[in-house]
Amino acid sequence: MFPALGVSGRAGADNRGVARILLIEDDQAVRRGLALALGRHGHDVRESGTGEEGLRALDGTPTDVVVLDLMLPGMDGFEVCRRVRAAGGPPIVMLTARGDDMDVVGGLEAGADDYVVKPVRPRVLDARVRAVLRRGAPAERDIRERHRDLTIDRAALTVTKGERPVPLTPTELRLLLELSRSPGQVLSRQQLLELVWEHDYLGDSRLVDNCVQRLRAKIEDEPSRPVFVQTVRGFGYRFGPT
Repeated sequence: MFPALGVSGRAGADNRGVARILLIEDDQAVRRGLALALGRHGHDVRESGTGEEGLRALDGTPTDVVVLDLMLPGMDGFEVCRRVRAAGGPPIVMLTARGDDMDVVGGLEAGADDYVVKPVRPRVLDARVRAVLRRGAPAERDIRERHRDLTIDRAALTVTKGERPVPLTPTELRLLLELSRSPGQVLSRQQLLELVWEHDYLGDSRLVDNCVQRLRAKIEDEPSRPVFVQTVRGFGYRFGPT
């Protein structure tokens, strides 16, 4: 199910940041407006009106980013998000009708990479899409780093634990790359929002905390007693062991 993707989670986008977007939104007027606006920004947009239709559209068709409304009829956006993430699908930017804590937290826990609140300005959505794409871009250092049984290859954008490849989403991978760049250095949630999500304003720290939880579940032997992604209470996170 879904196109085969690498560890970056991307089927491929060109070097201008133009994406193949699947827009899943049940409101036809909103869907057409966003599709036209994203098209004017140069993206290739396909549309689906239901979660079930969106999952079928993903199967076998290269897709770089899913823009997903949470409040869908039938299969809701939370379930679509879980299924896309479980299948190793592309990154997800979710649309929520309000900045409601339950909606936002539920979407992030289901595996979304970022979110925007409707009504959304097209340039804001375009910026979030391009930021998601950049998270899978090649890193600048052609080295492999070994931290105990965890190996990070910054050139190939791969992570292995022992001999086992670790499938990370682009956001999880970028978070790990940024934290591990300087082991032992503490990074605040706001710093991580700027480095990983490219939010240049006081952003939502839940993006960071939920992504940390998902990352720990994949790289830690005991996620409740993390070795690699350590919490610095009241401030942020650091990478260990130093």
